[in-house]
Amino acid sequence: MEINVTARLPKTIENACQIIFLFSDGKLKGAARKIDAESNNAIKKLFSTDDFSATCGQTLVLHNLSGTQAERVLLVGLGDRAIARTSHWIKAAAAAAATLVDTPARVGLTDCLTSSPITALGISEQAMHLARELENATYVFGLHPRQAPKASSTLEQFYCTADKATLEAASKGAYQGIAIAKGMSVAKDLGNLAPNICTPTYLADKAIAMADSCDSLSTTILDEADMESLGMHALLAVSHGSRQPATLIVMNYQGKKRKGSPIILVGKGVTFDTGGISIKPSSAMDEMKFDMCGAASVFGAMQSMIELAPDINVMGIVAAAENMPDGNAARPGDVVTSMSGQSIEILNTDAEGRLVLCDALTYAEQFKPAAVIDIATLTGACVVALGDVASAVIGNDQDTIDALLAASSTSGDHCWQLPLWDEYQTQLDSNFADVANIGGAKAGAITAACFLSRFTTSLNWAHLDVAGTAWKSGADKGATGRPVPLLVQFILDR
Repeated sequence: MEINVTARLPKTIENACQIIFLFSDGKLKGAARKIDAESNNAIKKLFSTDDFSATCGQTLVLHNLSGTQAERVLLVGLGDRAIARTSHWIKAAAAAAATLVDTPARVGLTDCLTSSPITALGISEQAMHLARELENATYVFGLHPRQAPKASSTLEQFYCTADKATLEAASKGAYQGIAIAKGMSVAKDLGNLAPNICTPTYLADKAIAMADSCDSLSTTILDEADMESLGMHALLAVSHGSRQPATLIVMNYQGKKRKGSPIILVGKGVTFDTGGISIKPSSAMDEMKFDMCGAASVFGAMQSMIELAPDINVMGIVAAAENMPDGNAARPGDVVTSMSGQSIEILNTDAEGRLVLCDALTYAEQFKPAAVIDIATLTGACVVALGDVASAVIGNDQDTIDALLAASSTSGDHCWQLPLWDEYQTQLDSNFADVANIGGAKAGAITAACFLSRFTTSLNWAHLDVAGTAWKSGADKGATGRPVPLLVQFILDR
């Protein structure tokens, strides 16, 4: 689908759907007022009869109204004007996009960028969210062979009109939204792939292919022998039970001509997690292919860097391994030495994400980063605490955390800070090593971050636990592409 931001609509448009966003007060402006006037008050009558109340995200498709070139008019609710904020616009844009792609229309159009309907939302951000949701609505996973693949949308083009004064800002915002959505699609594809296909080696090959497509991106792959020589015995303990070798993937986007301190994204890439010897229950274990969604979001963010080409240096480090039970697998009670030199008592082999991350975080130190963010589907405790709405953010640098929270507000990709107080650290005490890899039943998301904090004392570091937000279960099962919008906004804000 091609998205166009223009000062005026084409003179002739066939098989089109025009989108009109409305608040619940029923006040009409722009195209809405024109269509209503020329169609015998068709829109106002809907409000008076309660057929359409414009609650946020409500949609209604009307046909053959006067005052428009389009065969269809899609009304989309924004809710109460007085309390409307960014999240309302995102919800309405997502509802509009989902309804639009379900129509047979080949062309979509709207005049919503001629003014911002929400006071706190600039035209650029408005265009970004609309373009992102339009692109997301057309996403179809098609990497597995299927006899009857899901039909894609018929939508080919979308036109947004903007005032001349804001046309450049709107165009820039739309381009950014498209680039973020493309990154999200990469993350979704990797997360949705079957684990017999998306192995650590597959991820390494993906990184090499991405580097081949962009002069500003280079990739280095470390194999198990390389990691052994570096002393990454925590990461290797996770892969010992699998026939799939682990890989450490380093992607370096050089947006500046000078080298300088990069932002580093570190992704947990456990391509399938059985739990190892501490094996998980069989129910919904298929969803443990999503345990590499932190890594997938790093790939997605790097794809967005390729699309946007920002003037900044960004590195993506992915610790990729498969956690399987085997005669060579790590056992509860094993003690391993990490790259940092700290010894770890493995009390539970299903707390493996922190083991692959701790060595990757130590590896990141050599690049003297401005900030390091690790992204991981790390704990079920985070899902209990925050559900599927917000990712948890925890770290040792409040400036980095505040920047993530600000990026969360702008992007609509929610995160929420949890504490990292010293009082939690004692739960990781071990009688036989420097640190245990689990801290007991209490505050599991926090003690997991406490574990990682032992390996980030020299870094400006934040940790994102995306266990509740990276994928959906049930009828809508699949990767969400989060937190790519959050990561990209954080980078662009720098």
